[in-house]
Amino acid sequence: MESQDHRYRLLIACPDRPGIIAAVSDLLYGRGANITSFDQYSEGPEGGYFFMRAEFEVPAGVEEEELAAALGALAPAYGMRWSLHAAARRQRLAVFVSREDHCLNELLWQTRRGEIAADVALVISNHPDAEEAVRAFGIPFYHIPVPPGGKARAEAQALELLEGRVDTIVLARYMQILSPDFVARFPARIINIHHSFLPAFVGPRPYQQAYERGVKLIGATAHYVTADLDAGPIIEQDVQRVDHRHRLADFRRIGRHIERMVLARAVAWHVEDRVLVHDNRTVVFPR
Repeated sequence: MESQDHRYRLLIACPDRPGIIAAVSDLLYGRGANITSFDQYSEGPEGGYFFMRAEFEVPAGVEEEELAAALGALAPAYGMRWSLHAAARRQRLAVFVSREDHCLNELLWQTRRGEIAADVALVISNHPDAEEAVRAFGIPFYHIPVPPGGKARAEAQALELLEGRVDTIVLARYMQILSPDFVARFPARIINIHHSFLPAFVGPRPYQQAYERGVKLIGATAHYVTADLDAGPIIEQDVQRVDHRHRLADFRRIGRHIERMVLARAVAWHVEDRVLVHDNRTVVFPR
């Protein structure tokens, strides 16, 4: 297998103007880098934004600190927001789940098979139901109940487990609303799956709402969590057609499959550094 020790991923967002690609390419070329993948998207130079993702490899001896220093020196001239990621550094995930385990199971299988290039470091749940399945994968499981009035204490317990151990939190049908203080600790690092095609049917019981409304499409949405309920930047969505013959139980059954796939894709793209957040939107560079 080809070594990734000298491979990096670079994400850039900045106001659009001529010369950005040339400046970045020259910086990398000057350090002997070979660009192996390159994607860019421009909203247009008239007040628009420019987004870029590059994968590249550098010769042995070119250190990450040197690359970061060079990018830091270049950034002010273009107003760049940038991030540099070593390809060999796998993200560590914390998965939060309640009773429904279909999204959790998909994440466990896809990380084990290598289809999601990350490791599940631990699973936290407000119910004990998934413990046996999680421990079968050799992953630590923590049951942290959230009784009425006990959210602050539960979040404090979770933070003790998370600090310094995980890069990203995935809410895999975790049926609790996280506090703004908790969310603020992990900006653009908490991914939620909502079982509707947002912005339709925000909040609880979206399948019930969709069924009562008589919709002909149901869907799921993976998004970053913000302090506003179900309103964070959307990473991925999908839908499936339904009709008058489908009952509420059918909506839930069909929806579970959509949720699993949508969340898994969103997590895979996130850990491969394919998602750039701009305002309350995302730019997602495909595989």
